[in-house]
Amino acid sequence: MYSILICAALGVVVLLVAMLGFKLAWWGSLLIGLVVFCIAFFFLSRYISTKLMTILEQAGKDLQGQRFEKAIREMKEALRFGPWQLYVTDQINSQIGMAYYIRRDFSNAFPYLEKSFFKNWAAMGMLAICYMKRQKRDKMERTFEKAVQWNGKESLLWNLYAYCLADECGETAKAIAVLEKGLKKLPGDTHLVENLEHLQAGRKMKMRAFGDPWYQFHLESLGQLQKHQMAAMGGRMQKRMTVRR
Repeated sequence: MYSILICAALGVVVLLVAMLGFKLAWWGSLLIGLVVFCIAFFFLSRYISTKLMTILEQAGKDLQGQRFEKAIREMKEALRFGPWQLYVTDQINSQIGMAYYIRRDFSNAFPYLEKSFFKNWAAMGMLAICYMKRQKRDKMERTFEKAVQWNGKESLLWNLYAYCLADECGETAKAIAVLEKGLKKLPGDTHLVENLEHLQAGRKMKMRAFGDPWYQFHLESLGQLQKHQMAAMGGRMQKRMTVRR
């Protein structure tokens, strides 16, 4: 990480100047060197973060405006800041992978998701699904386990893990165990409780209550998604007509 190396080198130079040039005691020179290191690191990190956030904010606006190619180019451009700060490369790879995945460009999404940040639970979930679709269920489970280890308070993540096990892999017993484990982290969570009851009763899990965050994983077929969108649109139209009356 360049920021630490540069600031550490600056701190060492100041320490040596203080000891050899000004004949200060070693402990005083060390203290001055540490202060210089901290100040330099603070301002350099702040400068890099500002540059990085400017690029990522513009990429976010382009994603909202459906300008996917432009947004992805901007995020790839931001990768040049990766060596300067810890986990920056992983976080940007997560965002690029998610952008490709949401567009259903799974082949381009996969290599970026593989390098995603472990605390980005949505990216980790997408990576696990990619492994599942590639018939690598052991890697799918390891990825989900890592994701829930670091993001244990995310209800959708636990439900997504269980859904992949039960509905996609036919491992209902494992899915039930996952939901029970999730309830230890999120006692009384409505989604976990309801889906656990569904599986224990031999029924399918219900995921649509999560809304758009669920649909971004593309586990619903296009036909089912279109039916849901039409039903929702019909409900809104009926509500407007009722209000007008």
